[in-house]
Amino acid sequence: MKPTTMASTPTSQAWSLTTTAQRGLTLVELLVALVIGLLISLAAISSLVVTRQGFNAVDAASQLRDNGRFAADLIQRITLQAGYKIPLYAVTLPSQQDLTNDAAGLIASNITGFNNALVDTTDLTTAATRTSSVLGYGSDVLVLRFQGSDGSIIDCSGATSAVIPASRNERMVSVFHVALDPDGEPALMCSRSVDGVAAYTTQTLVRGVENFQVLYGVDGFTAVNTAFNPGAMDSVPERYLRADQIVVGGNTHSQATYANWRQVRSIRIGMILRGPVGSQSERVAQTLYPFGLAKDSATGTAGSALSSANDVGTIFSAPADGRLRQVVTFTIHLRTDQSL
Repeated sequence: MKPTTMASTPTSQAWSLTTTAQRGLTLVELLVALVIGLLISLAAISSLVVTRQGFNAVDAASQLRDNGRFAADLIQRITLQAGYKIPLYAVTLPSQQDLTNDAAGLIASNITGFNNALVDTTDLTTAATRTSSVLGYGSDVLVLRFQGSDGSIIDCSGATSAVIPASRNERMVSVFHVALDPDGEPALMCSRSVDGVAAYTTQTLVRGVENFQVLYGVDGFTAVNTAFNPGAMDSVPERYLRADQIVVGGNTHSQATYANWRQVRSIRIGMILRGPVGSQSERVAQTLYPFGLAKDSATGTAGSALSSANDVGTIFSAPADGRLRQVVTFTIHLRTDQSL
């Protein structure tokens, strides 16, 4: 008998599963991915740093403008008060001798100053010469005197006085100068007294002022460091002088020197303000001119109109310290004739 062969049917066939093998990253692929990720991270960080630097620069520039505007407004207001006197005194009316001495220049002028000086807060009529190692080197001192007792007159600190002057020559005094604040930052300072004598109070007005320059527009001058010789006087300044050029014979308190100060008709102010470290995107050295870039002639160099190598600070070399700086320059024409 022929044997029978049994055939397998499809329904009884077991499933045949085809599995796909998992492939890992090769070392080259992993390194490429790491490099791409690193480049993306570096680009993001660089963008963040640039954005942050731009924000700091804009913020510092805005702060410098605000500080410069505040300083200019305050200095102008106080300067315009120089020489103001009220017609009321607590004791007696001014004697004829007082008026004669005043007119003759025997009384300290309403406007005085010192070139490249450190103010003496125990005696505002004197000052010491600055040295090159001191922050603010080259900065000047501006001294302003005036009266006021009705609350409308303020000193450089913003304070008023309700005290009626005892005499014609009892005056409030405000002094603008540069010194270091408690944090060691150069700042525009206010030293003041309600009656012009000690004790004097000093406070910070604007931080970051590292250069403060003053020139005095005089009328009728013929030569510097000599006694005033009235020429053609029209109340318009013919020239701008440093404080030390107004002094006669080295005596800051002589009658001749006081008479010279009385011929001041306007004041030219120049300041350099600095921002914090890192406020400037580039660390580059700069040459700045507190009195502006005007030329003394058509072929002169920038800044030569009022800047001079003989006047320390009028040509300012700023170091490459990453600080943003701003120059503030303005002229004040006096309201009161100082010769009165």
